[in-house]
Amino acid sequence: MDGLTAKERSENMRRVRAKDTVPEMLVRRLVHGMGFRYRLHVTALPGKPDLVFPRLSKIVEVRGCFWHQHKSCNAHIPKSRVEFWRSKLNGNKRRDKHNEKKLIALGWNVCTVWECELKDLNEVKRRLARFLSS
Repeated sequence: MDGLTAKERSENMRRVRAKDTVPEMLVRRLVHGMGFRYRLHVTALPGKPDLVFPRLSKIVEVRGCFWHQHKSCNAHIPKSRVEFWRSKLNGNKRRDKHNEKKLIALGWNVCTVWECELKDLNEVKRRLARFLSS
């Protein structure tokens, strides 16, 4: 157990946001600084993607390693309420895959930036520049 009471855990989880997260804000500043303009969380598109570049038909998704179970990070499942978390986190992965397939079918190119990749902002910047310029 992590030492938090149920009330403290609930409070922590309540503070987790779906948009305007620290990783998303980093990517937004990076892309804006590169001169690209985008729309945020377009509700008309499957999954309300994070950054949408309508003229380029490109989308950048910023994903947290824990919430979207990034393999490269060894994202773990909490030891308490294992079945709840396994179901929730696997559901997130399935939904991500489903939404990405829909976006591709609609003619969008999708690039995913993982939270752990933001440790090397120069590499992320190079990758995004290649993706958005191609």
